Amino acid sequence: MPYDVAIVGLGRVGLPLALSFADRGLRVLGIDNDTERLDTVRAGRMPFRETGTQEVLDRVIGGDGLGFSDRVVDAAQAESIVITLGTPSFSHIEIDMRDIRSALDDLLPVLRAGHALVLRSTIAPGTTDFVAGYLAKHRGFAVGTEVYVAHAPERIAAGRFLEEIVSLPCIVGGVGEESGEVVGRLFEVFGAPIVQTTPVQAELAKIWTNILRYTNFALPNLLMIDCEQYSANVFEVIDLINRDYPRGGIANPGLTAGSCLRKDFAFSEERSNSPGMLLAVSRVNESVPLFLVQGVKRRIGPLTGRKVAVLGLAFKAETDDERDSLSHKLVRLLERELADVAIHDPHVQTPSASLEEAVGNADVVIVATNHPEFCGSEALAEIVDVASPDCLLVDPWNSWGSAQVFAYAAEVPALTGRA
Repeated sequence: MPYDVAIVGLGRVGLPLALSFADRGLRVLGIDNDTERLDTVRAGRMPFRETGTQEVLDRVIGGDGLGFSDRVVDAAQAESIVITLGTPSFSHIEIDMRDIRSALDDLLPVLRAGHALVLRSTIAPGTTDFVAGYLAKHRGFAVGTEVYVAHAPERIAAGRFLEEIVSLPCIVGGVGEESGEVVGRLFEVFGAPIVQTTPVQAELAKIWTNILRYTNFALPNLLMIDCEQYSANVFEVIDLINRDYPRGGIANPGLTAGSCLRKDFAFSEERSNSPGMLLAVSRVNESVPLFLVQGVKRRIGPLTGRKVAVLGLAFKAETDDERDSLSHKLVRLLERELADVAIHDPHVQTPSASLEEAVGNADVVIVATNHPEFCGSEALAEIVDVASPDCLLVDPWNSWGSAQVFAYAAEVPALTGRA
């Protein structure tokens, strides 16, 4: 076989993984049906930001150890096939497996004894066993002895791939002990601990890692909404909860989203024996953009014709990833209020105005993403200097340390000690 491993799907999970395997001497075939993305990578350019990966691409591009294809069937040229395709959900209550099934159907005719098939994408409990059963049903393979199937979930945070691929324990849920051992040997190249378990436990560990974070972030968001109702200051209440108290630890509020957190709860909820709990968590986080818009309207009145600057389109700080970002929901809600919306984000690929253009003469400035560029005294001073004199600043992240979700521009420098 000409390749050691094929990566099916060169997105934010698959491409850094392919480059990391190649950088360690494995022969890698990267596969994606997005020909524009393939052309970009072949030309030696990363199609998105991920810390340090451009340097890795510079090292491995052009050599014999990294090839590309737009055909899933070509993955059979490798000993191990790692599927990193997206797994969206239908209306957030059912996993959408069409991309995975399509890849399986392409691979069925060409799979042979000795192949290892690894599911790296986030999947619902039972999916790994479904894949094993699919191969057995349609090809008659004895999974675990003839071919090997496992779930090795991706748990790396955006922007930290190269750091965490070598440090985070790698969970491997193999269908049969031998499947786990084969896939474990593949990922041992990164030097991180390999933790063997069953497929369903690997699946549950992955989705509940994200559910835990999604729920933890919903609590301060709900507290922020409650504090508005009672005319209390959410940041002061959080300080009271956390200060010198061993059982504190509540986070600050913010826009909680992203392609993992926003949908992965559905993979538990679709067959839950306690339906509704996680949907309530989602409802809290999804309500934050509307809460901010309503809070603005309570303070300055109708937004028709008012200029509103939205700072940040990415779903989290220091990334260019806009997938499932609540910033887009916020913009749509503002547009439905007939506001004149201006957007600035120095990280994303979507074109946006400069900071000065976006906030110039703005009636409202909303920090939707807490990029570092928005958090310092220099950005605050520029906003105060060029925005409308009575501009309302909306900062659920407490980016400037004013400890106010809603505050007028004239007040914020004094609140932060920068007057």
